[in-house]
Amino acid sequence: MRQIETERLILRPFEPERDAAFILEVLNEPTYIANVADRGVRTLAQAADYIREKFLPGYERYGIGYCVVELKATGVPVGTCGLLKRETLEDFDIGYSTLERFSGNGYAFEAASALMQYGRTELGLKRIIGLTSSTNATSAHLLEKLGLRFERTVRVPGFETESRLFGSHEQV
Repeated sequence: MRQIETERLILRPFEPERDAAFILEVLNEPTYIANVADRGVRTLAQAADYIREKFLPGYERYGIGYCVVELKATGVPVGTCGLLKRETLEDFDIGYSTLERFSGNGYAFEAASALMQYGRTELGLKRIIGLTSSTNATSAHLLEKLGLRFERTVRVPGFETESRLFGSHEQV
């Protein structure tokens, strides 16, 4: 997977040792735990293993996965964004998270827009979906802003409750 740049951001693949502290912070933020799940990652070693197990296989298998979202001007990581292929779903899923202290700046929308465009043009994806918990109105609003529309609820392994599935049928 190649690095993607936007006006303000750089999206680059995760590196286990380099990004362990960052993903540890993301996975333990209260909003992440409340809106996504508690992944039980509590140490730097667990965080590096999480990157190896959850992110690297997507790069190898599909040429895409979760990225670190950094500010172009400073290199500071502000969030994550990725296209993920789940075994239980037919389509690639756009996902994102922003550290609480950086939320409200449009970074998730900017990163997700760029990654969806990459998926359509570089990977030939005709349909991209997004998932969110039934209580996460902020994420649902962002998915709609990205052009996805609510279709149905689904049960996704690794999540305690049903997720809302939003879909897109944009042509390449």
